[in-house]
Amino acid sequence: MTEAAPRLSPATLGRLAPGGAVLLPRYDRAALRPAIVHLGLGAFFRAHGAHYTEDVLNQAGGDWGILGVSLQRPDQRDRLAPQGGLYTTLERGPDGERARIVGCLLGVMVAPEDPAAVVARLADPETRIVSLTVTEKGYCHDPATGRLNLAHPDIAHDLENPEAPRSAVGFLAAALRRRREAGQAPFTVLCCDNLPHNGALVAGLVRDFAARRDPAFAEWIAAEVRFPATMVDRIVPALAEADLAAAEAATGLADHAPVGHEPFRQWVIEDRFGPAGRPAWEMAGAQLVADVAPFEHMKLRLLNGAHSALAYLGYLAGHETIVDAVSDPVFAAYLRRLWAEIRPMVPPPPGQDLEAYTEALLARFGNPAIRHRTWQIAMDGSQKLPQRLLSTVRERRAAGLPIPALALAIAAWARYAGGTDETGAPIDVRDPMAAALRARLDAAGTVPAARIAALLAVEALFGTDLPADPAFVSAVTTAYETLLSAGARAAASA
Repeated sequence: MTEAAPRLSPATLGRLAPGGAVLLPRYDRAALRPAIVHLGLGAFFRAHGAHYTEDVLNQAGGDWGILGVSLQRPDQRDRLAPQGGLYTTLERGPDGERARIVGCLLGVMVAPEDPAAVVARLADPETRIVSLTVTEKGYCHDPATGRLNLAHPDIAHDLENPEAPRSAVGFLAAALRRRREAGQAPFTVLCCDNLPHNGALVAGLVRDFAARRDPAFAEWIAAEVRFPATMVDRIVPALAEADLAAAEAATGLADHAPVGHEPFRQWVIEDRFGPAGRPAWEMAGAQLVADVAPFEHMKLRLLNGAHSALAYLGYLAGHETIVDAVSDPVFAAYLRRLWAEIRPMVPPPPGQDLEAYTEALLARFGNPAIRHRTWQIAMDGSQKLPQRLLSTVRERRAAGLPIPALALAIAAWARYAGGTDETGAPIDVRDPMAAALRARLDAAGTVPAARIAALLAVEALFGTDLPADPAFVSAVTTAYETLLSAGARAAASA
């Protein structure tokens, strides 16, 4: 980013010519209202849900503006506020890059600075949809059971301080209570995170929270509030310094909040919204369906499961990015073996060929223009493992089928959670259970079988069934021993 370039803003947007190389908003931004409030405004939503909304506005106009809410830090607000909510997205494919300016984001609130203001915004009748991308750990739930973790510090705080919440669940409950007390229709809650049956899951968490204070309120939520399920898909790496320079080179304007993404995108949405309606996202290619589950199942198991497996093995082998890892023939062959284990457990969605789907995933992972760090994907593994890998393990074991590739992925997670890579260098393990997992491993000593047993005893992750399955324990232990003795690349080539 150069010192001379003017900052992207509504005032400087006119420097870019309509119909030029950079795609620009073609609607009246002044007509937008904060009809969608999005909790957890990160790179993914700005390159996915906001993109679909932008496309609808460009085609049909309307007032479907988006107000973002950061639940933890002010950095997104600080980058976007001077730009009037405008930002650049960079579509990166093997054939080049295409820039566009997204205009549907109206602003960003920072929840810890004024939680009451966020509750008021959510409760305002103008808010018609509250969408979320707060990551798996942001729901403060037990991944193994799908129930609200009442012992989570944020949930405990929110139950004691319902008008000054910290958690996404607490904010939803506080705002819905106000809507109910005012006799107003509720907003629709649209979860866009990679969670199985995400609509029903979030509905259950909000009801669990509400029932702790007022069972009648929980019953109202069950009867009146819509929680459509969704499946979202687009590879969106975290912001890198090179993105700032690329956005400026494309537009001539300094953008402190650009987003890079792959060309592919998919959004499957259960068409079950409240009376306030929704944008016509199908105009932008979203699939509105009666049942999201087959699409979600396919994506969580085949894409997200493979992503996690490749992240742990690739990181341990010294690969910084997914494209680096998948460009290694050993890991590409491992992925095909992993998918061969997963595919028989996945009923294909209507019209979907799963072998073609996984081959397309391999090509997407190998897009040289997308630098998705293995370390980034490896974050929060304790929250991801149950739905991405362990569900498939359970189904294969119930069918008496072997799990060598799946066991290696779980062993790689265990090796990564130990906090030291193959060269002896420390790993910056980002996970809500990182300290507890590391303490278990340290207490278990150096014997591989004891270390694996210590991790498998975490009931919140593995339940009680998997640790009691000798074939599962043996497969993971053997894979872990190979990782320790031979390294990730050799283990993946077996």
